[in-house]
Amino acid sequence: MEPPPTPLRFGYGTNGFTQHRLDAVLGILADLGYDGVALTLDHIHLDPYADDLSQRLTALARSLNRYGLDLTVETGAPYLLDPRGKHLPTLMADDDGRRTDLLRRAVHIAADLGSPTVHLCSGPAPEGLSEADAFKRLAAGLGPVLETAERYGVALAFEPEPYMFVDTVDKCLRLAELLGGHELFGITLDIGHAHCVEERPLLECVRLAAPRLLNVQIEDMRRGIHQHLEPGTGEIDFPPVLAALRALRHDGLVSVEIQGGTLDAPEVARRSIEFLRAAAA
Repeated sequence: MEPPPTPLRFGYGTNGFTQHRLDAVLGILADLGYDGVALTLDHIHLDPYADDLSQRLTALARSLNRYGLDLTVETGAPYLLDPRGKHLPTLMADDDGRRTDLLRRAVHIAADLGSPTVHLCSGPAPEGLSEADAFKRLAAGLGPVLETAERYGVALAFEPEPYMFVDTVDKCLRLAELLGGHELFGITLDIGHAHCVEERPLLECVRLAAPRLLNVQIEDMRRGIHQHLEPGTGEIDFPPVLAALRALRHDGLVSVEIQGGTLDAPEVARRSIEFLRAAAA
């Protein structure tokens, strides 16, 4: 007889706490009972280009240990590389290597902090580029990043994102095929995003992503409207989704991502975990 699935482990994204210092964020999340944190690399909490990055990583590792929090590293800060171009440059048009460099830095940081994964997304395809060529460029751009991932044993968790080139689980799986089914290439499934743009039912998206599922992001959303909402304030029926993740024995973080709640972040985080715990019960 198989043992029952272990409880889901909830995290919270630092991009929902942009008014707080990072150590304060960790303390709040630990006090609320979160299991981990999804850390967005940016100028606010952890700048991957800071001159004193090594010292910051040492201090952060100590804080994570003190608070008992797990970590996943995210690279979705929209204006980190280009202050005028959202999510630019991409691997599909990264002529100067900035995106490649950022992702390699993220892998190093993840290894230093004990994160098993680095989250990334495609960004928009260059105007006029065919879908086939965009896939080829994206796969080629991921090659050197995967080499670094192999060196450090950190997996890349690719997220389908609304209105980006890779916006569905199907496209993510196509990219995995172009990468030869690389064992360190997986999926971050954002539940709200899937509800927003996928033609498949949400539970079918979970099933389709399952073989490569590394991370889950979670929030509420309305069909066709890319706006992150607190769980329970949109259209998603959460108990079946959480039950499906438990049935898959998903052991990565299920991280709340609500960027719009930063001015009331502690309360948004409290309400979110209370809702998700009740929905998962």
